[in-house]
Amino acid sequence: MSGRTRLTLASWGATLMAAGALLPLVKPATWIFTAAFVLALVSGVGTLARRVPLARPLTLLAQAVTVLLALTLFFAREQAVLWFLPGPEALAHAVELFRAGAEDVGRYAIPAPDTEGIRLMLVGGVVAIGLLVDALAVTFRKAAPAGLPLLALYSVAAGLSGGGAGWLWFLLAASGYLLLLLAEGRDRLSQWGRVFGAQRSGRPGSTVGGPAFAPARTGRRIGAVAMGVALVAPLALPGFSGGLFGGDGEGDGGAGKGGTISAVNPLVSLQNNLRQPEDREVIRYRTNARDISGMYLRLVALDQFDGTSWKSSVRPIEDVPGQLPWPDGLSQSVKITEVTSNFVASDAYEQKWLPMPYPAGRVDIEGRWRYEPAGRMLVGDDKQTTKGVRYQVASLDVQPTAQQLAGAGPVPEKLRREYTKVPATLPADVRATALSVTKGARDDYERAVKLQDWFARDGGFRYDVDVDSGTGVQAISRFLKDKEGFCIHFSFSMAAMARSLGIPARVAVGFMPGTTQTDGSVSVGIRDAHAWPELYFQGAGWTRFEPTPSRGSTPSYTRETTPSGTATGPAQPQQSASAQPSAAPSATAGCTPQDRKLGDCGPDEAVAGATSDGSGPDPLTVTLLSLVAVLLLSLPFLPLLWRNRVRARRLGSDTLAVWEEINDTAWDHGVEPDDSLTPRKAAARIVRLGELGGESADAVHRVARAVEEALYAPRPRPVAGLAAEAGRVRAGFHAGADRRGRLRALLAPRSAVRLRWTAAARWSSLFRRGAHEAN
Repeated sequence: MSGRTRLTLASWGATLMAAGALLPLVKPATWIFTAAFVLALVSGVGTLARRVPLARPLTLLAQAVTVLLALTLFFAREQAVLWFLPGPEALAHAVELFRAGAEDVGRYAIPAPDTEGIRLMLVGGVVAIGLLVDALAVTFRKAAPAGLPLLALYSVAAGLSGGGAGWLWFLLAASGYLLLLLAEGRDRLSQWGRVFGAQRSGRPGSTVGGPAFAPARTGRRIGAVAMGVALVAPLALPGFSGGLFGGDGEGDGGAGKGGTISAVNPLVSLQNNLRQPEDREVIRYRTNARDISGMYLRLVALDQFDGTSWKSSVRPIEDVPGQLPWPDGLSQSVKITEVTSNFVASDAYEQKWLPMPYPAGRVDIEGRWRYEPAGRMLVGDDKQTTKGVRYQVASLDVQPTAQQLAGAGPVPEKLRREYTKVPATLPADVRATALSVTKGARDDYERAVKLQDWFARDGGFRYDVDVDSGTGVQAISRFLKDKEGFCIHFSFSMAAMARSLGIPARVAVGFMPGTTQTDGSVSVGIRDAHAWPELYFQGAGWTRFEPTPSRGSTPSYTRETTPSGTATGPAQPQQSASAQPSAAPSATAGCTPQDRKLGDCGPDEAVAGATSDGSGPDPLTVTLLSLVAVLLLSLPFLPLLWRNRVRARRLGSDTLAVWEEINDTAWDHGVEPDDSLTPRKAAARIVRLGELGGESADAVHRVARAVEEALYAPRPRPVAGLAAEAGRVRAGFHAGADRRGRLRALLAPRSAVRLRWTAAARWSSLFRRGAHEAN
């Protein structure tokens, strides 16, 4: 293998090894196969251009055109001319894809879905870096500066993952760069000739330009030291928080600094948040749910009422499971739509509870988070907060009917005792008012609806965030009398009154669904902070109610005219025998690119991680198909690869192997071999038919004489420089051929027929051996 070929392969491998840091950012990571194939095309075109040879600027131009054509074929073939020639429509489509990809990068949590826009950005970015590395290391023979684009590629991955690219990916990227340096060093040493102190190989016919073992060992030692320095240096640098092997770092951004929204207890800041003069964004998300009116983002459940305030019970927490348990009390008969949403929290929002839809079935998030099973909440551990986090939640949109809630079965006794506790100091007028409002109700469902409607519509209550926010029993009594307050008063009062009637209740604190933006994402502001009661019904589990007037949305199952129960999401998987939710619904079959960009098609199978429901190809299938495609597309290059390998083996062997290589070189350029001739006559024939002259003709005759000596001399002497003689012959054929002939000899060498002959001979041998054993 020549030095340039080795450098080309090293450049290709180093780029892909550095691109490995991007793999955890997108799921599935099948884009890497597309990038590897396009990068291989770029490297192949560069190899051919340098062999022609073309000027360096023309080589870069040819590679850039290859990139443009390949990306057009993969991402804009429907808008292109003949599928791969870019026109105005294809360029406009690519710009739109790039813009959508940039938006998706800012919206989705890690791992982000493999959308077409993100795939274009990843493949295009990796190929652009690969083109730059190939140009620096191979075209301009400057491998050391090629480390800068490789470092940039790794840094982008580390930045997008919040510094979590991982030390393994760094080692992989660093190893690729070191391999590139070693390949260049080996190529340069081979051009220097013998270095003082280098040992000869001792092989007959070896030249003075053989392997220089001592410098190679020195290069490896320098590389090992450099890698060690690269791993240890970040430990001492500020801003790396412990280096590659350290943790995520604590930082010094305390609460309240720089205008951050710090809320250790969600009730402490709820009223202040609602009074903010400017509605600052705290969360942005994208979801596959068409109707987001019921998609409240729940922080914490307050289940203890001691007469002074509502608060969460002290309960044990555990590691976040891969699949959260099935919600308590939720029956298989209730209609359910599965929803997947990707969230990005603002850097100004700092909270120890994670906002997410209820009930969540799976949460994918990085960091130190813990799970509280009773409230189905995620809480930060060891100063972990929501500041700037990205995460994905697969949740259930539970859609009970009024009939199902009215016919709910008896509540488990343990749960009923815990969630119907009221303090002994609860004023009598609270229960009396509850009995008066729910008079005539036939069951707990009708009592809950009457309480909600009385607060939200019939009782004459007024929403006012300037009312003092007391949370004790006297505050409830005063609120029922004054009928002025905000969500805390409404939710606390309804939950307390429901408990006084024997209905299990608790209070949820979080955010209303937010406002849909023009790009399809949903923005949740600080003034969307909210509190609402959750009441328990056997069969439906914990169920949301909305007693606060002019805030939020009234659940459909509490309205007088209940909808037919048709699911509002883009997919309607019906729960049946399984007790666990699948990861996400399938995307709608007739989804347009615009609908997909707005998040109206349902998530890709990769977004939801749905591999068990059989919908769509799983990552293993995609990977295998990609490998098969790469192999098929590589078939035309097999003769070239085989020929280069055979040439390298022959030139490093004895005299007869070099002679065979000269004969095959002549054959590749149209001079068929004639095994009936002596070496001297065969040499004359090659020179005559190949129209060789000068050094090339003399080289053929010199090698022919060396062959005669090797065949007939009693004691043949080793001849040095035979590989160089073969190179002169090849250069002579190359100079005498036109461009078409040179390309034919390179890409479709005639001597490659030997590969078919060898395969046929081996097959015949195996057939004869099998027939002999059978007899």
